[in-house]
Amino acid sequence: MNAASPAPRRVRVRAPELVGKGGWLNTGGKDLKLADFRGRVLILDFWTFCCINCLHVLDELRELEEKHRDTVVVVGVHSPKFVHEAEHQAVVDAVERYGVEHPVLDDPELTTWKQYAVRAWPTLAVIDPEGYVVAQHAGEGHAHAIDRLVQELEAEHAAKGTLRRGDGPYVAPEPEPTVLRFPGKALALPNGNLLVSDTTRHQLVELEEDGETVVRRIGSGVRGFVDGGAEEAGFSEPQGLALLDEGAVVVADTVNHALRRVELATGAVSTLAGTGRQWRRGSPTSGPAREIDLSSPWDVALFGGRVWIAMAGVHQLWAYDPGTGTVEVTAGTTNEGLVDGPGPEAWFAQPSGLAATADRLWLADSETSALRWVDPDGSVHTAVGTGLFDFGHRDGAAGQALLQHPLGVTALPDGSVAVSDTYNHALRRYDPATGEVTTLATDLREPSDAVLVGDDIVVVESARHRLTRLRLPEEAVRVESVARRTRRAATDVTPGAVRLDVNFQAPAGQKLDDRYGPSTRLLVSATPPGLLLAGEGAGTGLSRTVELNPAVTQGVLHVSATAASCDDDPDNVYPACHVHQQDWGVPVRLTESGTDRLPLVLAGMDA
Repeated sequence: MNAASPAPRRVRVRAPELVGKGGWLNTGGKDLKLADFRGRVLILDFWTFCCINCLHVLDELRELEEKHRDTVVVVGVHSPKFVHEAEHQAVVDAVERYGVEHPVLDDPELTTWKQYAVRAWPTLAVIDPEGYVVAQHAGEGHAHAIDRLVQELEAEHAAKGTLRRGDGPYVAPEPEPTVLRFPGKALALPNGNLLVSDTTRHQLVELEEDGETVVRRIGSGVRGFVDGGAEEAGFSEPQGLALLDEGAVVVADTVNHALRRVELATGAVSTLAGTGRQWRRGSPTSGPAREIDLSSPWDVALFGGRVWIAMAGVHQLWAYDPGTGTVEVTAGTTNEGLVDGPGPEAWFAQPSGLAATADRLWLADSETSALRWVDPDGSVHTAVGTGLFDFGHRDGAAGQALLQHPLGVTALPDGSVAVSDTYNHALRRYDPATGEVTTLATDLREPSDAVLVGDDIVVVESARHRLTRLRLPEEAVRVESVARRTRRAATDVTPGAVRLDVNFQAPAGQKLDDRYGPSTRLLVSATPPGLLLAGEGAGTGLSRTVELNPAVTQGVLHVSATAASCDDDPDNVYPACHVHQQDWGVPVRLTESGTDRLPLVLAGMDA
């Protein structure tokens, strides 16, 4: 009998120091160094708070943190995309808003991001108890693989005597006594009151018309997915609200991946759509609403007799039909970007706000800093915005105007729309009749929605934890124009042939799942499209040679990779399977001295 071959030696790279100009959060004021984590398994979560995939990973990590609480420390490395996300107070707010219960390093200059050669949000790096990076995972859906790796590291380092158990360095901040805490969306009710999603407290709050006096709270205030009466029902970071009829409201229960129904007379809560599980590639996209997985529904609006859903988690629009009790995709491919056209061909990037008129469904497409709309026939158009990497605060003709990560849109009586321009702390206006963008109000702290009340507009100032009433101005506010691009440094690549390698290593105990055809998929495109002379499109291999146009000096390579793996157990008829997926937008600059190979890590290490 041949002896079993030893397991392959794990690649290890000495972990760089953790450095961030913004300092540390959730540590009780203590500054930490890499050496402080020696003896523990350290998981670095490179995230930014605008990114829906990053928020998914925060939720995936909660169970892992609890399961290995005496051996594992998770550290969030906040690495901003937008200018606003580089503000320290904004990071402080985001850590509380999303219930982050581990230390966070605020890295506004992307110092640690660069040291770890990170290319995408989110990215997880696993560091062993001796201070070596042993794995890197881009995207979401990797918690099961990291759990297996952690168990291996625990056993290995317990045997070596290099594992140290105990409490981690997390120190909870003091809670603030405010009526609302990071409210998300608001809705005018038939009785004249306002209903607000009190997102961080996992509740809905009904306020009197003054926007301050509490009438009642709906939901227990404890994160959960529970139907029932107003006091026992459970939400998880609810956001969008819309009237179903005079007696009921539909709620986008974002982190529960569900739509909920609230009876206004009693406050009773039931589930309309969603299973509580997050939609994954390959899951059904239509059918009975209670049997279909959703993905971070962020807003809802009644349009054409159906409840349209801003499905932020998969960059799509879906719709729920109250008559048939079914859901289906109405627009979007799941690819992230800005592409107009027929609904099935359009690309979105984290749609987060909806507002319906008789002939248009307006939407705030947050990651492209865009205002867009859908016709009754399902065609998608862009009013303001150019793509994933351009943003700012610029008024004027819509073709050159700029927003910064807007989360809300409100239809105004004159046919124009107000945009809650969240990261510009402003309320903007777009007039389809003139094609002009103006600024209605500034000095609003992260406005995420607005609702009309008579001649006033009530703005949800999410980061000031309040509703703010404004009189709709007749004249626009003048602001200094600012245009910006995403801060990531471009990668120098050579013109002509460049080898694109996506590294994927199946987790321990798993293998690539090829039972139903190829288990991997690679999709490549570019902005501008002329950057790619060859290599564009979809294929099954994770490596590809692309040809870059020497006449285009810079641009962005858009790479989407998917890999499916299943438990490697021939005796298990129904092995557990997992889909690993990530989208990269890699800024590149063409130069003769650049590299001819571009490695991207989906899971594992680039050896």
